[in-house]
Amino acid sequence: MTPSSPIPGTTPVQGLHHVTVMASDPQRNIDFYSQTLGQRLVKVTVNFDDPGTYHFYYGDLTGQPGTIMTHFPWPDAKRGVRGNGEVVATAYSAPRAGEDYWKARLTEQGFAFRESERFGEKVLTVGDPDGTWVELIFEDGQPVRSWPASPVPAEHALRGFHSVTAWVGDTAPVRDLLVGQLGFTEAGSEPDAEGTRTRFQGSGEGVGLFVDVVERPGKPRGNFGAGSIHHVALRTRDDAEQEAYLTGLGAAGYRPTPVQDRQYFHSIYFREPNGVLFEIATDAPGFPDDERVEELGKHLKLPTWFEPRRATIEAHVPKIVNREYGVTLGTRDLGVGSAEEAQAAPDAQGVQVYAAGRPLGQARVAAVLLHGRGGSAPDILSLADELNLSAFAYLAPQAEGNSWYPLSFLAPVQQNQPALDRALATVDAVLNELETQGIPAQNVVLGGFSQGACLALEYASRAGRKLGGVVAFSGGLITLDQTGDLHGTPVFMGVAPDDAHIPLARFEESAAQLRARGAQVEDRVYPGLGHTINHDELDAARRIMQGVAGQL
Repeated sequence: MTPSSPIPGTTPVQGLHHVTVMASDPQRNIDFYSQTLGQRLVKVTVNFDDPGTYHFYYGDLTGQPGTIMTHFPWPDAKRGVRGNGEVVATAYSAPRAGEDYWKARLTEQGFAFRESERFGEKVLTVGDPDGTWVELIFEDGQPVRSWPASPVPAEHALRGFHSVTAWVGDTAPVRDLLVGQLGFTEAGSEPDAEGTRTRFQGSGEGVGLFVDVVERPGKPRGNFGAGSIHHVALRTRDDAEQEAYLTGLGAAGYRPTPVQDRQYFHSIYFREPNGVLFEIATDAPGFPDDERVEELGKHLKLPTWFEPRRATIEAHVPKIVNREYGVTLGTRDLGVGSAEEAQAAPDAQGVQVYAAGRPLGQARVAAVLLHGRGGSAPDILSLADELNLSAFAYLAPQAEGNSWYPLSFLAPVQQNQPALDRALATVDAVLNELETQGIPAQNVVLGGFSQGACLALEYASRAGRKLGGVVAFSGGLITLDQTGDLHGTPVFMGVAPDDAHIPLARFEESAAQLRARGAQVEDRVYPGLGHTINHDELDAARRIMQGVAGQL
């Protein structure tokens, strides 16, 4: 009898599917994972949210789930900082008899390592070229399909994943997710140099069975950058079971994304309360779906919707060499830039601007987010995690005194002056700075909540330049007498019918005015929403942002 998980219509999660990491130099990344660790580069494709960036997949001969390490290499990206709320290490299973071999191999290739012991097994920890912790656990795990061209002899070859390690402030919410929702079992705990390590085991057999969680109360959160692990994906059998997980996790309050087509698997994403980002990915269709097994990784593979842009994409991505075949892909030589400059956020007229997501120096699309009255830039910037679109730089200016203008947006305009003009000028200054960084207004989505949503709509109405899109969570136009063609600008507006701050009549009149001036307006009224943002609104914002990124 097949065991069932706590979510109806599913079986317990088997274990790990893949791990996704941000890298910097693409060739160094290829050489470490394929030539040092001996993993096959099974697929060369692009980031579907940013087709000017590669997406590399490494694994066994065919790239079976539980062996796949994936990387987005952003040249010259600033190094991340490990911390709570993220996965910090990925461990491979290695043959017990290979310990001396791997120590010698890493030393000969110039990689320092540290030795430890974990749950009775010996562990080597090494940093990859971007500092990502890769661990080898010597425990004679189940062999995988070896890659015949690997520079590592078959008897010493890595055997897929053993586990991942996440750092958190509190283990309990992860236990609630893994055991309470996904059918893992708790396999034990022990002291760790950072705190207390608890191990959770998936229901499957073979590779990638464990998720380790180290509790570090009060320690700082991680800072995402090159070398940071973006997310860990868990396995599900098929689309039907994934749909059941989507429904069950949504009902449990995890706010999973809609299903995303990743060409070689289908995915949903969600965070647990500490901030660790999980994915549930299907086993099918797999990496041989568009390449023969003997040619996996030989060609730059694009999804069908990017094929008409192949020439442009190939001209933009950097040159790389897949050592297995000696083939060169891409045509652009890497330039030299400043990682510090890439991380700098514009200073709009002395207003502090907070940044997240892709460094400005590597981004071609941006989202400018405006907080509500009494809120803050860091508050609204947390939507970057919810939107989860890695192509975007996210910027959030901070209003003086946490308010863009003193009175309700319904008050006579002169009563909100000169603060309103200063707020509009702040938005304009941020957009001007983005343009100097190579991100024009048509590549920018402007969004906001409450007072920030009103300001975003007002700026778009008055600006006289076409934005990539506008997102207004609980907002309306401040003035209704503006004119000018809005040139098909995509606009999303959402509100509750009884929102005390945004009268429904003003919301509807604002949408009608924008639509009459040529904007493509999607306006939705959500009974019971209150004065907040719901999952459906975030999905709508994500669609507008994906539309902007997809036009590049």
